[in-house]
Amino acid sequence: MEKIRANLMLCAGTGCVASASMKVNEALRKELKKRGLEEEIKIVLTGCNGYCAEGPVMAVYPDEIFYQKLTVEDIPALVEEHFLKGRPYEKLMFKEPEKKTAIPRMKDIPFFKHQVLRVLRNKGLIDPEKIEEYIARDGYMAAAKALTQMTPEEIIKTVKDSGLRGRGGAGFPTGMKWEFASKVKSDIKYMLCNGDEGDPGAFMDRSVMEADPHSVIEGMIIGARAIGANHGFIYVRAEYPLAVKRLQLGIDQATEAGLLGKNILDTGFDFQLEIYLGAGAFVCGEETALMRSIEGKRGMPRPRPPFPAHKGLWDKPSVLNNVETLAQIAPIILNGSDWYRSLGTEKSSGTKVFALTGAISNVGLVEVPMGISLRTIIYDIGGGPTKGRKFKAVQLGGPSGGCIPESLLDIPVTYEDIMATGAIVGSGGMVVMDDKTCMVGTARFFLDFTADESCGKCVPCRVGTRILLDILTDITEGKGRESDLETLEDLSRDVLASSLCGLGQTAPNPVLTTLKYFRDEYESHIKQKWCKAGVCRNLTTFWIDEKLCKACGACLRACPSKAIVGEKKVPHKIIQELCVHCRSCYDACKFNSIKILPAGFEGDPYELLGAGTVDATKAEKKGDA
Repeated sequence: MEKIRANLMLCAGTGCVASASMKVNEALRKELKKRGLEEEIKIVLTGCNGYCAEGPVMAVYPDEIFYQKLTVEDIPALVEEHFLKGRPYEKLMFKEPEKKTAIPRMKDIPFFKHQVLRVLRNKGLIDPEKIEEYIARDGYMAAAKALTQMTPEEIIKTVKDSGLRGRGGAGFPTGMKWEFASKVKSDIKYMLCNGDEGDPGAFMDRSVMEADPHSVIEGMIIGARAIGANHGFIYVRAEYPLAVKRLQLGIDQATEAGLLGKNILDTGFDFQLEIYLGAGAFVCGEETALMRSIEGKRGMPRPRPPFPAHKGLWDKPSVLNNVETLAQIAPIILNGSDWYRSLGTEKSSGTKVFALTGAISNVGLVEVPMGISLRTIIYDIGGGPTKGRKFKAVQLGGPSGGCIPESLLDIPVTYEDIMATGAIVGSGGMVVMDDKTCMVGTARFFLDFTADESCGKCVPCRVGTRILLDILTDITEGKGRESDLETLEDLSRDVLASSLCGLGQTAPNPVLTTLKYFRDEYESHIKQKWCKAGVCRNLTTFWIDEKLCKACGACLRACPSKAIVGEKKVPHKIIQELCVHCRSCYDACKFNSIKILPAGFEGDPYELLGAGTVDATKAEKKGDA
């Protein structure tokens, strides 16, 4: 019997693969063989570890040593130091700023230690392509319990009592949805999984499907048993090839093991499962549009009622849950509803997975108890904004969500509290924005996305989002009028109230929240023709403050249009006629000497910046309007 001294859990999720983790894997295997260690050091290719920004990453067990930013060149030294000399290779280890921990274990790293893993319970711990490793961590025990010891009614009651709400965005109680479908009499019912995930900046579902595909499959088996379905589909966008590969392998392995197909576990229950590839349409995240897509029709939502629980896929009773929701099911069945409710709040129980991205120090996938504050997620887990920048807002809920300002960071993350801000929890996208972000431009970015993704079936969404986008475009180009603000608010509410599906009903959220919390930026764009973040080119003048300029030449080298001139030890200047307002100089300057002024500003910059704002009348007199 072979004796394994250490397991090297090397991330092979999409993010790390893109960062050359497969080349690292090859180099590790060669080096271990060269040193005669291949029999006692085992390499396991796992799914996403979560700490995406630091990839490729690897955890060493049982030592719990975490290595990050692995390179092929570092492998010989790492193997020699850690596995021959017995001392962890500090060069690749996590180092917390201003703290001296000789050998930090994973539990010591802030990104990991504040998380509570239930959906991501197996992340970085198993090979997702081996069903045996999933089973070794209690995999399919919940399915066995549900099929052999529980009635469909008992399964539904357990899920209802847990308080689990759909993690796909709407937050509808999962048990209630299952109950509706279970009571409908039909020879054919369908259990469906939404793995489409179209939000910009979201990668929660993709990571779960890649790292733990059997958790989704097991959740679907239990759900199918509860509602009486014998056939299921996992709807996955074709842009997720690794997720598709591992899901299909998981389905094949489960079928071979007798966990899918005919007479599962000799219980008389049949359940066939297959994958359906989507073409990447955002609107197909809406359940009725997704079902039309599976039917081979154009993905367009239909009016409700009738609801899918009564007439869904091919007009048969159907239940659609997203990936994260289904991954929660097995531990709930195995451990009970009280166990699940031990985390979270009364109306928002359990945990939630978020894709933390944007201007944040620690980009990655995190799972936290519902009710935790936004500040804890962004600062304690995410490490705060990137070095040298200030936090400005966080976009929660993707293009259907809203922008939450710093003043509200202490609110708890629950469905009710987040909705009260004008945003939504959504599927879990969390995009952090710093002081280099223009909030008007941000609203325009998301409107551009939703207007383009609208299926066009209903007028409020098809026309309304386009008009909103045109108004926002005018404002960012210096053509805005003061009356535009009222028009934006009125039209946003009309689109929200009268659109057919969730796409149109939430598309105005980024507009309404930025108007509510960052109205001053809209006003400066319209009245002073000034984008204070320096993002909107038509509303920006860059100027070098000679009192702060160190003449280091960084801005000069960064300028693509040769608009900056100056000699060594002499403050530089910008030739405005040559400036293309690309902002390269501003980003390159380390001394805060480049300032952002209103478009065409010709007055005294010190007077303007000293006041911190600009008076519209004064601005017009100085020729900047």
